[in-house]
Amino acid sequence: MVLPLYPQYCAATTASTFDGLAAALRRRRRLPSLYFLAGYHDHPAYLDACAAAIAEHRAAQGAGERLLLSFHGMPEKSARAGDPYRDQCLTTAAAIAERLGLGEGQWLATFQSRFGPGRWLTPYTDATLLEWAREGVRAVDVFCPGFAVDCLETLEEIGERYRELFLNAGGERFSYIPALNSRPAHVAALTDLVRPLLSAH
Repeated sequence: MVLPLYPQYCAATTASTFDGLAAALRRRRRLPSLYFLAGYHDHPAYLDACAAAIAEHRAAQGAGERLLLSFHGMPEKSARAGDPYRDQCLTTAAAIAERLGLGEGQWLATFQSRFGPGRWLTPYTDATLLEWAREGVRAVDVFCPGFAVDCLETLEEIGERYRELFLNAGGERFSYIPALNSRPAHVAALTDLVRPLLSAH
């Protein structure tokens, strides 16, 4: 069984993992049986783990006025070509917000890490933070549901650069909520995800 740790399917990430696997298997004379799990954006245990991480952080640190759920970006042309990534991100975000009891105006799903001249999925995370600060929002919490573990794009891009952006634009408190990482609920969610499939195969 192959489980890429990308909850939301995207050709640039999930499918590229399969391409790498296929390239490695081409060197083998005898191929194993294979089950490739393409995503888990709406799996209840994953969504519960995300919501719990946010709720626990806000209970300990205090809740910001708004919650930003930031996902890695991708070019709009990929979505137009049929990639389900954007829709899956929005489904994940809405399910997390529902579990937290958040209403309209209390949260937003955005996209980060864009580069190059083309148009990427919107709304952009950095532009949203600037807009909120200029509107008078003083405290925000940011969580990145598409990242199974923290990395440069969460710790440096979000936790440092976007924090500075928000504070310099007039915000007063920016709280980055860590990725699921090795939280027991994350491990349990992945276990719930694969156990029935392993039993069936």
